[in-house]
Amino acid sequence: MREALEVQGNGLLVLEDASSTQTVEARAADQELTVGGAPFRKPTAPGVFPGHWGGRRPRPTMPSPLLLAAALLSSWAQLPAEASSWWSLAMNPVQRPEMFIIGAQPVCSQLPGLSPGQRKLCQLYQEHMAYIGEGAKTGIKECQYQFRQRRWNCSTVDNASVFGRVMQIGSRETAFTYAVSAAGVVNAISRACREGELSTCGCSRSARPKDLPRDWLWGGCGDNVEYGYRFAKEFVDAREREKNFAKGSEEQGRVLMNLQNNEAGRRAVYRMADVACKCHGVSGSCSLKTCWLQLAEFRKVGDQLKEKYDSAAAMRITRRGKLELVNSRFNQPTPEDLVYVDPSPDYCLRNETTGSLGTQGRLCNKTSEGMDGCELMCCGRGYDQFKSVQVERCHCKFHWCCYVKCKKCTEIVDQYVCK
Repeated sequence: MREALEVQGNGLLVLEDASSTQTVEARAADQELTVGGAPFRKPTAPGVFPGHWGGRRPRPTMPSPLLLAAALLSSWAQLPAEASSWWSLAMNPVQRPEMFIIGAQPVCSQLPGLSPGQRKLCQLYQEHMAYIGEGAKTGIKECQYQFRQRRWNCSTVDNASVFGRVMQIGSRETAFTYAVSAAGVVNAISRACREGELSTCGCSRSARPKDLPRDWLWGGCGDNVEYGYRFAKEFVDAREREKNFAKGSEEQGRVLMNLQNNEAGRRAVYRMADVACKCHGVSGSCSLKTCWLQLAEFRKVGDQLKEKYDSAAAMRITRRGKLELVNSRFNQPTPEDLVYVDPSPDYCLRNETTGSLGTQGRLCNKTSEGMDGCELMCCGRGYDQFKSVQVERCHCKFHWCCYVKCKKCTEIVDQYVCK
């Protein structure tokens, strides 16, 4: 079971269970993917950061002949393409293969938020689309966790643009959102490869680490982070690379900002993948170990990207079409760093122009002096106090064998919301 995202009127997020879904196989055999006019290639040496697409070409397959629900297609068709994003795949889960109509192309053309290049990828690798949506959902949830105590809490506002007009501003918050969603796609695709859900990839083929003890086996089935990185780079960056703005324009600066932050998110997942091992031996003697490459917990990826958000670099576009630091006294950002080109809007009040939802009705912590405190969260407007009843499990006891029985305890607590 996965979680569907909903937003209440006050901007607070509600999570609900929804059925897990997956897409149909539908690929073409003789089409080569390119970025910027150059074909992608697989890296030749272990430890070299993967910059190109690789792997065998997909085999052509016949999709399932069953029909996709007409209501789903008609609702997607009415969404304005210019206001939507591929993030909408998290809000409109791609259905299982048996739910698709005959032919892959009509389905891909109806998915909201895809650019022409992304639709081409959908047609070639349709079975990947469910996991792209899963990665986007993972990124959204992590964004909401990291910003849960801030004025802007990464709330979703609709199923098309997902975050609304606030993403049109090249702010720190936009930078983090692009990075964490790109990271989510790498995470989801890499894991799907390991689990055998995709026909074009399998277990990781990473070389044995040089510092691994000789008597330990390098094998198992590791997360294929190399494939996940390359596919995420091709898919997520396609939208930006298709744009053609005047050199030195603000629009080009925003494209370069998005590409930088996408890369930072992908690299966070790639760099944090580490070796995991399992012991073998009689009575747990661990006389032999089998090791493989394993993704880090996504919460750790989110924590690292949040640190990058706090130290993000303010940039501006030059006449030569390059990003440069606004303040040259700071260090030049690396490919792992986040960058932004616009100051953050005022998130205190609701503003339809900027897309800010404001903080009215948000819960705050009366005793905290941080961003979650009522003074900062409410922007000096004050707060209201109310009492609520919380029900929790308590006095839990283990019974042989084998269950735990708990009582329900109620408690009246004080809560505070911004005016």
